[in-house]
Amino acid sequence: MCEWVMARLLKHPEIMRKVTEELTGVVGLDNLVEESHLPKLHYLEVVIKETCRLQLVGPFLLVCTPSESSIIGGYHVPEGSSIFLNAWAIQRDPKYWDNPLKFKPERFLNNAFGRFDYLGNNFKYLPFGSGRRICARLTLGERTLKYILASFLHSYEWKLPQDSEIEFSDMFGVVTKTKNPTITIPTPRLSNSELYTE
Repeated sequence: MCEWVMARLLKHPEIMRKVTEELTGVVGLDNLVEESHLPKLHYLEVVIKETCRLQLVGPFLLVCTPSESSIIGGYHVPEGSSIFLNAWAIQRDPKYWDNPLKFKPERFLNNAFGRFDYLGNNFKYLPFGSGRRICARLTLGERTLKYILASFLHSYEWKLPQDSEIEFSDMFGVVTKTKNPTITIPTPRLSNSELYTE
């Protein structure tokens, strides 16, 4: 997921600028990112949420198998069926999302369309599943991802090599990953070079 977020930010330099401005304001250029800074990084949070909406790690949620036959949405679902939930399609559905293919983190800044968190309570946004089948490592993953990204983006300016472009092709498997690696060039951004040796 870290690579997907970085790719999205490199493709949208104006959004990258907003993230780095927030980091400068919260952390300062003479400090490293600490865990206490993370709750204050609201814009970085919405960038991660929007990336999770467009680039799901697992586009199909875990298989569900009903223990008895039932009628769901007018369809007969026999006992023992394998049911896949296509979260990828739900999170790109124009019925739920305005301009669904556009990378627009601001859509998560206001709660006009309901609360969007990673807990799977809003069935329009299920990047890590819902209910008993939600990702078991969700809390650790969420904090670790935010900390790694904040540290990378705060400590360095990131640019693409000359004459290269970001590609959003992916490889489908148990998890979805980038087809081609995102290659970037970091440049130190902090005011004190000794911070890089700590």
